[in-house]
Amino acid sequence: MMRRIRHLPGWTLLLWACLVGALASALQAGAQQPSPATTHNDVVIRGGTLLTASHGRIENGSIYIHDGKIVAVGQNVKAPANAIVIDATGKWVMPGIIDSHSHIALDDDVNEATSPITPHMMMKDAFDYNDKMIYRALAGGVTTSLLLHGSANMIGGQAIVIKHKYGLGRDEMLFPGAPQSIKFASGENPKRVYGTRNQLPSTRMGNFAVMRQAFLEARDYMKTWDDYNAKVQKGDKDATAPKKDLKLEALADILRGKLLVQIHCYRADEFLTEMALAKEFGYKIRAFHHALEAYKVADQIAANGVAIATWPDWWGFKYEAWDGNPWNAAIALKKGVRVALKSDSEDVTRRLNQEAGKIMHYGNISEDDAVKMITINPAWIIGVDDRVGSLDAGKDADITIWNSYPLSSAALVDKVLIDGDVYFDRSAPGLGMPRFKEGQ
Repeated sequence: MMRRIRHLPGWTLLLWACLVGALASALQAGAQQPSPATTHNDVVIRGGTLLTASHGRIENGSIYIHDGKIVAVGQNVKAPANAIVIDATGKWVMPGIIDSHSHIALDDDVNEATSPITPHMMMKDAFDYNDKMIYRALAGGVTTSLLLHGSANMIGGQAIVIKHKYGLGRDEMLFPGAPQSIKFASGENPKRVYGTRNQLPSTRMGNFAVMRQAFLEARDYMKTWDDYNAKVQKGDKDATAPKKDLKLEALADILRGKLLVQIHCYRADEFLTEMALAKEFGYKIRAFHHALEAYKVADQIAANGVAIATWPDWWGFKYEAWDGNPWNAAIALKKGVRVALKSDSEDVTRRLNQEAGKIMHYGNISEDDAVKMITINPAWIIGVDDRVGSLDAGKDADITIWNSYPLSSAALVDKVLIDGDVYFDRSAPGLGMPRFKEGQ
């Protein structure tokens, strides 16, 4: 091929070089524009009904955004004359939906089921940022998700928090500065996984025995390092550093309070045991996930400052889910528990707005409380409520615009903004459309 090119006429070679150069420039330009978002420094959303999640409903409200942050919210908002205006007249505006329990984009790597204690597994290492489910959740109004390890382990791996900026690179989708969470699981799942292998744990007793043993080993590990550091501070030049152990280091970080503990748990008796273990070893539980029997001990869950992330009406799919009921979230809320609704599903994540509507129907709760269950409450569970989850000045401009009442089954998302940039626009075909992986 190269011999043929060298023998072409001079003008043909020149034309060939120009075509190759143009193609290279186009490819380079495309590589420099990875984001599907439309970007502007100043944006104002005008004329919509705002569901703020922090200070009620605002009719005919506006939001001024500068450099990806909310600057002002209200009926009389001042913005620069050159700001891009998004007309939300007749539409509804609310914070981006937050899913505090998701496994999207983790493929088949969601469970490291080779040991009941695997706290050193990192979900970031399994994160498939090209997964089209990220985009589908975005089209349902989800702007932030907590991607958790599975529930095969009593103490599983460490989660990641993503913003649904579909089309960007892997690291650009990670929520900057989000606290690290770790996933625990009690009940049937670890019993089944290890019981079928005739190994510990195969019972609920075994589950908690394994946990206690793991934390005792972590305490010993911490002591060896504390002793070593004390010797170093005293100037002991012969002090030998203990061997680093990733598993024990992660367990020690739980005891040090560096990781937010998220627990897959269904039964009331297990909530009590998990809270007793946390007190015994000195760590805090952030939230019980699934939590179908929370209504039975809601006052104790509230007293311990533990939230729940649950479903409105999933129940009966296994033994420990038989006592679930659609009033669980409402009862827990009225007992003082911080309640979030989550998906645990690639499909339900697109309809978390409808899940909130169900709770209004079943539990007779207020619109404000229903909105909080899919915005500011899951943001607190993830540890990012100071950044997202409500329409307030100073927060990231993660905002959804709906064509009708958002908690209705008929509502559709028209636009989704993340950090002030539009990542989904139903009226602009191609914006944010998924980049399918090869072979799909």
